[in-house]
Amino acid sequence: MKPYYDHNGIVIYNADCREILPELEPVDLVLCDPPYGIGADNAQNSAAEQRKKANGKSKAGRGYKDYGVTNWDSSRPPNETFAIIRASSDHQIIWGGNYFADILPATMGWLVWDKGQRGFSLADGELAWTSFQNAMRIKTVARGRALQDGKQHPTQKSLDIMVWSIEYADRHGQAQTILDPFMGSGTTLVAAKQLGRKAIGIELEEKYCEIAVKRLQQEYLAL
Repeated sequence: MKPYYDHNGIVIYNADCREILPELEPVDLVLCDPPYGIGADNAQNSAAEQRKKANGKSKAGRGYKDYGVTNWDSSRPPNETFAIIRASSDHQIIWGGNYFADILPATMGWLVWDKGQRGFSLADGELAWTSFQNAMRIKTVARGRALQDGKQHPTQKSLDIMVWSIEYADRHGQAQTILDPFMGSGTTLVAAKQLGRKAIGIELEEKYCEIAVKRLQQEYLAL
């Protein structure tokens, strides 16, 4: 399939990852944040609607944006997709790994994103399953950091978290090519570009492919 975008070692495919993954050469690292199957997209839109109806007179829905109805988080990827992901890469970091604990094998190397706030209506943090048998690590990044990045996807991770994820993987040798089969707005690819790595992103919705391209076209200094 012809790439949607191909420039300076960064490639994007606008397609279902199940169609593309079997055609790709193996990569060093898969870093992704798959759909969890918890309806996060529609929950986000519902909270935004509450805020709109309150006309600024309530804290309900504060900070939420209506991203439009997509239903992309109505179900999680099938087991076979995770099997393809693991076969297509030397190592994997999968955010939301607690939602796939019945599919992925036991591991030591969990990552924890501590959002630096307690007692909030949402979770205090998020978990990533990794294929590494390293000690579990925690990084504190404020939950609003993705907003400062220019949040354009309902479950967009902060750039700091994705850069940290790649650097964690580098303990086993620098990952030269990084793949995200659930690319969304392209944060994994932006992190890879910032670190001077090659990257491949796969995304089913074209509007997010376009957003990712615009983000990649911004200038980032290599760390």
